[in-house]
Amino acid sequence: MYIPTAFAEPDQGKLHDFIEAHAFGLLVSMHDDEPFATHLPFLLERDAGQHGTLVGHIARANPHWHDLEGQRVLAVFSGPHTYVSPTWYQAEHVVPTWNYVAVHAYGIVRLLDDIDVLTDILSAFVTTFERGMPKPWPLDTGTDYFQKVVRGIVGFRIEVSRLEGKWKLNQNQPPERRKKVVQALARSDDQDARDIARLMDRIPEGEGR
Repeated sequence: MYIPTAFAEPDQGKLHDFIEAHAFGLLVSMHDDEPFATHLPFLLERDAGQHGTLVGHIARANPHWHDLEGQRVLAVFSGPHTYVSPTWYQAEHVVPTWNYVAVHAYGIVRLLDDIDVLTDILSAFVTTFERGMPKPWPLDTGTDYFQKVVRGIVGFRIEVSRLEGKWKLNQNQPPERRKKVVQALARSDDQDARDIARLMDRIPEGEGR
């Protein structure tokens, strides 16, 4: 990912927080000599490997997994994003832009096909994403239906070899212009725009241009 210095986010803890908060990512690899992408939820094991390990599963009917073993892949995690109008700067010689936050994770895929391992993966997913529910749904792994479900997936682990974060939040603009953009975005009816405004408001005064 192209990351100008002003937009780089090197804090691994912050990148891990972002992945967990935006766990529905995009797995990109090569399949049949073409780029292939699957939208998937991921779990992050922060302490497994130098940069953490991503864990997930893919439908066995999806041909994507056929070429995944041992392949270096990219997982993309996208956050809030919004258009920025040049009118908000109240300045000359400015252009429109788009503010956004994203994390890219690279690593080698290892496929997992053991029923006990797949059961553990599904249990971890249910525990993680049911945690905030008023009455968390209990996963019953002892039913015939579950055994049918678990045989319909292929698990994977990706030990992250490189982690990149891009917080493109107008850091290349003077603080007074950034404040005007924050004010405009904060008034928006769009949730992404308001989220970007909050992220921009957290930029230290001396950071950026």
